Amino acid sequence: MLIIADTSTISNFAAVGQLELLQTKFETLYISEQVFDEIQNGLNQGYDFYTNLKQQIFPFSDKGWLHLITLDTVDELRKFNQLLSKLHIGEASCLSIAYYRKWLFLSDDKAARQQARVMNVVISGTLGILLSLVKQSQLPLVEADIILQQMIEKGYYSPVASLSLINY
Repeated sequence: MLIIADTSTISNFAAVGQLELLQTKFETLYISEQVFDEIQNGLNQGYDFYTNLKQQIFPFSDKGWLHLITLDTVDELRKFNQLLSKLHIGEASCLSIAYYRKWLFLSDDKAARQQARVMNVVISGTLGILLSLVKQSQLPLVEADIILQQMIEKGYYSPVASLSLINY
């Protein structure tokens, strides 16, 4: 299954210098043009953790593991337009793509996650990614909890303070 991420999940990992964990987990991750625009706007507003992100985006870099994609079909564009009344532009674009292409959608945005559930789109987010890395022995639980605490300190709202509090 292919995976598309909105800005929230990418930001959580970028803010603590752990984008490589996303690359380790997914190898290739897709972002919409609208998410790219949100990232560029964030960089312009002083979110320096986005500084080198463009070097990891294909087609800007041949070695980019983040792949930039567009809304392609009339159905995707219509759904995107409908979702704009409920979601931000990045979430709306990613959810529309995930819905029509049957992709996994990564988001930590509460409204986007609720809408994904209504649309029966498979969803995960920061906690799910960290838990998956722990379960696959790619990241020790202690390190994952340290990363989670760093994310919380940078503004990530987590429903738990430790991954050990989640039954998995």
